[in-house]
Parts: sequence; structure tokens; C-alpha cells
Amino acid sequence: MITEDFLNPIKLSLAISLCASILVFLVGLFVAYQMVKSTFRGKQLLEAFFYIPLILPPTVTGFILLVLLGRKSFIGYLFESLSGQTIVFTSFAAVLSSVVVSFPLVYQTLSVGFESVPVQLRDAARSEGATEFQVFRYIIIPFAWRSIGAAYLLGFARSLGEFGATIIVAGMIPGKTLTMTSAIYLAVENNQTMLAWLWSIGLILISFMMMLLIRKSVRN
Repeated sequence: MITEDFLNPIKLSLAISLCASILVFLVGLFVAYQMVKSTFRGKQLLEAFFYIPLILPPTVTGFILLVLLGRKSFIGYLFESLSGQTIVFTSFAAVLSSVVVSFPLVYQTLSVGFESVPVQLRDAARSEGATEFQVFRYIIIPFAWRSIGAAYLLGFARSLGEFGATIIVAGMIPGKTLTMTSAIYLAVENNQTMLAWLWSIGLILISFMMMLLIRKSVRN
């Protein structure tokens, strides 16, 4: 029998992944486009910084976020003063951790797509008086739409599978921050093998469908 306790981690995971994927997609679009069209000293160093969450253990990323967003940090103190709530151990913290760990994948995919657009087309449009928004809307998007679609799907898929950083900065609070990955961990700890299998199968099926969509968006 399907219970609310079983469905809650699924619904929460999908909600967090949706919010995180939209946020990281928008940030990635802006940052990737700015980086592709710009040349400045230290650009490679900045890009290397963007990729750090890709190679860092997720627990290290989570610890850093906990320090940066905790109640004793400036950001955490300011947020709590204005809202009356803390950032850590909330669904918002889970979204932020997913954004951070998925950003390198989204940024890399978008950068590759933007760089595939002929520079001559971009320069020609600017020479004719087109604004940067017009260049992006009428040249970048039509040429790089496959990469743009793949970037969003990758961001969603990576957010859905996030565990290490989220468990540190958001915890495992039932109905609040207990995602499918966290629920699987707890089920294994409590020797609830069947429950862990059901959530795992759900993640496998969703991940498989996401990969099909990503491959289709890249090939079409």
C-alpha cells in the first residue's frame, strides 16, 4: 500500500529538483553567455573555480555551504534578521546545495553550445546595431538550442540525485528536507531493504527517462 510517508520524499525531490534546475539554468545562461563573449585576464582561473564542485567530494561542498550559510555567518545572520528564519536545514538550503553541485554541468554544456555559434554571425549582428539581448535571442538560441535543452535536463537530473551536500546543509527532516536519496540512506540504515529498493527503482526510472531526453535533445 502506497502511504504518504513513501510519497513525500518523491514529491519533495521533484519539487526541489524543479526549483534548483530552473534557478541554476537561469544563472548558467547568464554566466555562460557573459564568459563566452568576454575576454579578460584571469578568465581561465575563474572558469576553473566554476568547475570545483564537479570534482570536490559533495560532503566538502556541503560543509563549505554550511559555513557560508550558517547562523554564525554574515549571510546566515542577515537572512535570519530579515526573515526570522534560518537558511540551513530548510528546503531552500536543499535547493541551494543542488544549484551549487549542478552548476558545473549546466555551465559546461551551455558554454560548449554557445561557443559552437560562429563568431562571425555574432559580430555581424552587433555591427548592424543589434543589442546583446537580440544577439542572444535571434542568433545564440536558434544555433545552440540543443545544448540549452540538454543543460536544463542535466541540471534537473543532477539535482534529483544530489545527496552529499544536501544532507549536510539541509539535513533529513521528514516532510521538509527528506529527499529520495536521503530516504534511501535512512531505509538502509533501518534495514528497510524493500523500501530502499522502491525508492531506488523510482530514481533509476526517472534518471533513465532523463537520459533518453538528453540524448534526444542533443541528436535532434
